[in-house]
Amino acid sequence: MKTKMIFLAFCMTIMFCMSACAGTTKNTSSDLGAVTEISASENNETESPKENVTPEGTTMYQLAAENESAEDEAIGDSSMTMKIGDTKVNVDWEDNQAVEALRNMAEDGDVTIQMSMYGGFEQVGSIGQSLPRDDKHTTTSSGDVVLYSGNQMVVFYGSNSWSYTRLGHISDKNTEDMTDLLSNGDVTITISIDYSTE
Repeated sequence: MKTKMIFLAFCMTIMFCMSACAGTTKNTSSDLGAVTEISASENNETESPKENVTPEGTTMYQLAAENESAEDEAIGDSSMTMKIGDTKVNVDWEDNQAVEALRNMAEDGDVTIQMSMYGGFEQVGSIGQSLPRDDKHTTTSSGDVVLYSGNQMVVFYGSNSWSYTRLGHISDKNTEDMTDLLSNGDVTITISIDYSTE
């Protein structure tokens, strides 16, 4: 008798497991069709709340929208800018730890770098402290801004192949403009944070 009860419990457990799995597989048997149909409707019921987690007009929706807006404003309110001498240039900054560290420095006050001409294709200058490095062998082009040796910024008006950590690229100046800015003597670069909103 005890064996029959265990066998019966085992069979019921198997049937329960099979019926639970029936909604996830496609069955052609007409006997299992009803089970599949019920399981599918149960799945739709459990998924529908996910579609409408925070309906528009609810307090939760408004709080989520305000939070997202505040985050966008915090990001949009400041941008890191670069000047070569008195000329402001538009830099498309990389998303890496070195740029983040440079931004943190600039948030404490302008970062001024005395640059020197080197090799007839770049200007290089000490940042004043080491930044996180992720050096990769790369070929630079005019307008590239890189970190060399962890503590020096290099801005190119020509091309070179070496191991650098990319910081960004000056996007609003062509090769001729970059040559005019950098090939006529040493320059000063200023990195600052612009808090104005546009």
